[in-house]
Amino acid sequence: MTDGEQLTIDDEIIARARIHAREVVAGTNLTLDLSALEWDVSARAKRRAGLCRWRADCEEATIVLARRAYERYEWPEFAGVVRHELVHAWEYQQFGESGHGPRFRERAADLNAPRHCRSFSEPRYVLRCLGSDCEWAAKRHQASKPVRAPDGYRCGVCGGEYEVEHVESGRTWSSASGYGGVKAALGDEW
Repeated sequence: MTDGEQLTIDDEIIARARIHAREVVAGTNLTLDLSALEWDVSARAKRRAGLCRWRADCEEATIVLARRAYERYEWPEFAGVVRHELVHAWEYQQFGESGHGPRFRERAADLNAPRHCRSFSEPRYVLRCLGSDCEWAAKRHQASKPVRAPDGYRCGVCGGEYEVEHVESGRTWSSASGYGGVKAALGDEW
């Protein structure tokens, strides 16, 4: 770093993650080649606190951490995300593949790494079953097909119809035309 350069939050995230990774590898029997591990930060991620990408051609893993998660979690929770992604990197280096199966769960338990992370952002949409005895709901951050055209889909539990709520406005719809109407009515507030 030259005079006048300042560290960014992304630099801080990567530095802390690298230090934590060295501590994890030194304090466990995790056979992970940290020199073949790259780090990056996503400013756009809204759902995933982290991910691990694998480039099989050069046998290199890249752990991408979400800036928003770092800003919203306390360090112990974010460190859990780092450990979770380290397990994925280990699996890629050792086996050329990774998932959340038994091998992952066993190694994650050894490292006290969570299997899933707590949501760190509010969803833009919520899908809710219209069945009187069903409490099924699903959160969405993007206008996927089930959000845009809910009449073509059914509840994940009882198979009944559901409606979609635009969380910020509270407006709901249960058809493709309803989606279009709400979107048009909200205009710039969409």
